[in-house]
Formats: sequence, C-alpha cells, structure tokens
Amino acid sequence: MKNLISGKKIAIIGGGPGGLTLARLLQMRGADVKVYERDASSASRVQGAIVDLHFESGLKVIEQADLMDAFKANYIVGADRYRVFEKDGTIRLDEHNKAATGTFGDVYFRPEIDRGALRNILLDALKPDTIVWDSQFVSMSREGEGWLLNFKNGSSARADLVIGADGARSKIRPYVTDITTIYSGVTIIQGEIDHPATACPEMHTLMANGNLAVLGEEKSISAQPRGDGGLTFYASAKYPENWGEDFTANEEIYDFLLEFYKGWHPTFLTLFKATDKLIIRPLNYFPLDQSWEAQANITLIGDAAHLMPPSGEGVNTAMLDALDLSHYLCNGEYPDLQSAIAAFEKHMRARGRLLAQEALDGNEIMYGPHALEALLELLSGERAKK
Repeated sequence: MKNLISGKKIAIIGGGPGGLTLARLLQMRGADVKVYERDASSASRVQGAIVDLHFESGLKVIEQADLMDAFKANYIVGADRYRVFEKDGTIRLDEHNKAATGTFGDVYFRPEIDRGALRNILLDALKPDTIVWDSQFVSMSREGEGWLLNFKNGSSARADLVIGADGARSKIRPYVTDITTIYSGVTIIQGEIDHPATACPEMHTLMANGNLAVLGEEKSISAQPRGDGGLTFYASAKYPENWGEDFTANEEIYDFLLEFYKGWHPTFLTLFKATDKLIIRPLNYFPLDQSWEAQANITLIGDAAHLMPPSGEGVNTAMLDALDLSHYLCNGEYPDLQSAIAAFEKHMRARGRLLAQEALDGNEIMYGPHALEALLELLSGERAKK
C-alpha cells in the first residue's frame, strides 16, 4: 500500500474545526502536520455560539478521531431544545416542557457543543507544537515541488502539501481557483452578548440555555447560547446586494433594527441594545456547478471549498471533508497525490452542491410568507423521528 503522505510536510491553513480535525486524523496516520492559525492563542477571541453535530457527519468524524468520550464530557445537555415564537410573543413551540428525547447512537440526535469547547477537544488531541499561532497567511510561492508560505508576522515555512481550511474568505482558494462567491439574497445582523443575565434578563430567561427563534413578516430573530454563558443573536431578512454598506456606526444599525422590527414584542428587541457591536453579514455561496483542475500539492476543505448559506451543515461538512481527505490520501488506492486529490475534490464538490442547493431552497422557505409554519413542521418532524 503506497503511503502518499510519507515524508511529506503538510501545512493546514486555518485552525477551525475542519483544519484541526484534519490534523488529528492525519497525525493518527503518522503524518508530519503543522496548522497555521492567525489567532495569537486559543483564548484570543470568542469562538461563537453553539454548534450541533450530526450522526452521519460531525459525530461520525468525532468517533473516527477517537474523541467521543471527550465530546460527551463537554456537550451541553438540553441545548438542542427550541422555543419558537410569533412576533407578538405568542409561543408556538416549547421543548423545555418536554422530557429529553434522543441519545448518542440515534440518527436524529444532534447534541450541541460550544465552538470553543469543540476547538479545545481537537487542540488537546494534537501533538505538542502542531499549532503555529499568530500565523496569518499572506502569500505563497512555488519552491521546487512544494510551497514557500509567508505570514504577516514575517515568518515563513515550507510545505510539500498545502490544505486551505481558512473559511469563507480563504486566502488559499485563489491558488486553486478564481471562482468567486454569489450573494444569496439574505443578510444577517449578528451580535454577541457576554452577560445576558444582566444585559437582557428577559431574553436570557426565555432562552433557558437553548435555541430561540422568532419568525414573521419574512424576517427573523434567533439566538443561541455560548458555552461561556454569553449568547449570539441574529436578525435576518432578505436585502438587496451590498445593502448596509452605508452604515457607519453601531447606533445607525440599532436605529434601523428598531424601525425594521417595529411592532414585534419589545422583549425580543432588547437584544439589539445589549451588544456593543452589530455586525452585518451578507450570506454568500460558491456556484453550485463550480469545478477546477486538481493540483498535486494543494486542496481545500470546508467553507474555503464550498461556502453555502447557514443550514446547520457547515461545521459538520467541514469535519466530514477532513475525514474524506484523510481517507483519500492514506487509503493506498491512488498512485500519486494529484490522483488522490482529484478524487477527493470530485466527491467533495458533489456533496457540497447538494447541500448548498438545500440551503438555498431553505432560504426561500425560511424568509417567505409561511416561514413560521415551515420551521414548526421541520422541528416536529425531526423530533418525531427520535
């Protein structure tokens, strides 16, 4: 069996779930791997809200990486429960009043974990000095059959194989393809609240450490807990492309939101004032029919490869990409790296195309006139299968 990564220096750009998972899986197969991450340390910034892992993807990968015990010790029990409201505060679904259903091994069980906790599980599983912190990628150039990588801090490194796991704004992707993103039609305004118990106590109580969603008038407000006690919220709707570029201050966005959600229950609107910074995030995606010629020493995983609107699949798919790539590189079925990478990319793009189409179709429903009923039907269907 030919080991395609034997003696190769592998550089993974990006220390998110996909990149760290790949590093873990490749190290289990004896690879020489470094992960170059722009953050100064693992504690330099909040990692965001909770994420749910799925039986057929994220949880499958956790099992393959021999990290299930660590995951079970860190996931947030009950955080997969929902409360769903109409805009006037009428509650339409309250899973907190029901006994917990589903457990590990059930196909429809989707346990939630704080992104920071997931990252720490993966970091702890890597060999010492695998992560090279404070390494913001700037550029790279070919050096013999490999690459010379340059970082903002002035350092450089050589690699035989480079894998871009650096997300939606990937700096590695242009070395693979010039295909750029398309606007999905939906924009979210995101906020982080570090101390919701005091900053917006009524919302903190309503969430009860679970998911909360309010839908109406073809727009929504949703919120998720963070593992550190904070919360992340999203105010989402369809907007024209490049909408929001004229806002220059947080107060302007806040004033817009108060007017945009006028008539909604005031408790939901307390989220907007409880944060110091509101971030406008247009939701983009890569074309569903994207394709490129495989190279022998560079590839992409996760959002860097197949960005799509949020649908609950992003982290799960990035982790599954990592599992698949490790398999293609190490299963001995291919004569060289380029053949293995070509087979992986074909498989990855096909899966990404299906998931992206589902996400786009979901956008049309969730920002349409019957969004509330669609969400209730979706959640009741998932719970019935547990």
